[in-house]
Amino acid sequence: MEIREPSELPTAPLPETPTPPTVSEVEPDVKPLHFSLDEAIRIALVNCDVVRVLGGSSGQTIYDPAITNTQIDQERGGFDPSIGVQNDFTRRDTPFGVLDPSDPSRALIDGLRTDSYEMAMGLSKTTITGGTAALNVNTSPSRSSAEDLPLNPETNSSVELSFTQPLLRGSGIGPNLAPIEIARIDTERSFFQMKDSVQELLRGVIEAYWALVFARTDVWARQQQVEQGEEALHRAEANLKVGLGDAAGVAQARSSLAGFRADLVTAEASVFEREATLRNILGMPPSDLTQLVPVTPPTSEQFDVEWENVVRTASERRPDLIELKLIIEADEQRHLMARRDSLPQVDATALYRWNGLEGRMPDRSRIASGAGQFTGWQLGVNFSVPLGLRRSRAVLRQQELIIMRDHANLRQGLHNALHVLAKNYRNLSQYYEQYRAFKEARTAARTNLDVQVARYRSGQDTLYLNVLQAITQWGNSVSAEAQALTQYNSELANLERQAGVILEAHGVTFTEERYGSIGPLGRLFYDRCYPKDSRPGPNADQYETDSEPAENVFDLDAPMPPRREN
Repeated sequence: MEIREPSELPTAPLPETPTPPTVSEVEPDVKPLHFSLDEAIRIALVNCDVVRVLGGSSGQTIYDPAITNTQIDQERGGFDPSIGVQNDFTRRDTPFGVLDPSDPSRALIDGLRTDSYEMAMGLSKTTITGGTAALNVNTSPSRSSAEDLPLNPETNSSVELSFTQPLLRGSGIGPNLAPIEIARIDTERSFFQMKDSVQELLRGVIEAYWALVFARTDVWARQQQVEQGEEALHRAEANLKVGLGDAAGVAQARSSLAGFRADLVTAEASVFEREATLRNILGMPPSDLTQLVPVTPPTSEQFDVEWENVVRTASERRPDLIELKLIIEADEQRHLMARRDSLPQVDATALYRWNGLEGRMPDRSRIASGAGQFTGWQLGVNFSVPLGLRRSRAVLRQQELIIMRDHANLRQGLHNALHVLAKNYRNLSQYYEQYRAFKEARTAARTNLDVQVARYRSGQDTLYLNVLQAITQWGNSVSAEAQALTQYNSELANLERQAGVILEAHGVTFTEERYGSIGPLGRLFYDRCYPKDSRPGPNADQYETDSEPAENVFDLDAPMPPRREN
């Protein structure tokens, strides 16, 4: 095998991408880029020639339905008329022996040369009933070196009109149009597969957006913990110097600060990771000297979801269920063909022929037969069948079983959809109740932190452990509240996705773009317009947008530092 080196293959252009920031090396020239969730969705739709999902590519492109659509014309081409012309020029010079007139005891070798030309032209077309109509024209002029021929040169000609119609196997409008219908169904399947991927793209953008909002909120909470811990360590060291504290308090403050800093590093790394995930699904480079700053606040409004409506909508609108229904439709078309092909072959044939002859007589004058003077016809019924029809009937049985199987798959798809929707329904309630509980816990934790700091500052409580516990609980409650609310917002989008209406909910429609390409009449005629792609978007604005970072919706008010009053 001859395998080329990778360096010998064509290179793909690479965009210039700055070094991605890390928790230890942050680019100083990075500028904040404020953008809303509607804008994020719009960017993703613009860059979805290859449809992306969280974690990579879906394998679907906006060109797939148009590519599959070409199969329709490929199948329709079977009914296009077909013309063929055959031209043959022939010379035959056949030697033979004759007696020598001057010496009968001897022989001579002579030859007979014949020059001929044969032209056969046929025009045929297959009809939707399975029949074949044909028109054939034949002519064969010939000239011979022989003498005493009645016509030399002479021309034989004929015109034939025939029709063959299958009566059993190969007949029927439905079975003969089935390949075209299957191609149309495949085009629909390809479109809904692509639509399903675009729905997942939209859901992924929303999830990645809210994940970034949570990650940024979590960083703020961890930063506050670090600032509180730094102030506490500074105060503990100062107290130790003046004799108001001990080494145990300093060690405790230093240990807590180290834990807070470790949590902050993890949170900052999470921000970089969530931003990279969002950039990936939006089709943006890993880094471009900008920092993505979400400005769409998550909604805290509880939505009332009607279970019956969601189930009914999902059964009608989910692309995966639609595809299963289309698969059954294609199975039924194949079953039509299999049932037809399991019959014996019985064909009715009819042919009518006009024969003609013309040539030059020995007196060099021309003679020709009259139009319609010599005709012929043929009628017949042809029958053939393999004894047992084992193969075709096995194919029919296979198609019957495939229909049963795909009906079972549809029932399983509906069953699975119900369970997924039920999980979404439970998650919505869970995340919203968790948000309410964590919001209450955050309020209580903030009150406890303010009380503990005030007691410590006034000297009523000499144990700094209570302040450290209060700082930890408050930071964790801020993070938990943000996580629960962003999960709730993501789950709202996920419910729309599982119901099959997330694109409609965001005003996303598909536009069919076309391009010129060679048509059935060939390159000597103008190109025809054919489908090129099915491009989604743009989306309609749906979310509220603020000028401030989205995490500010959580009332990010820094607590009072734990400085003890002297």
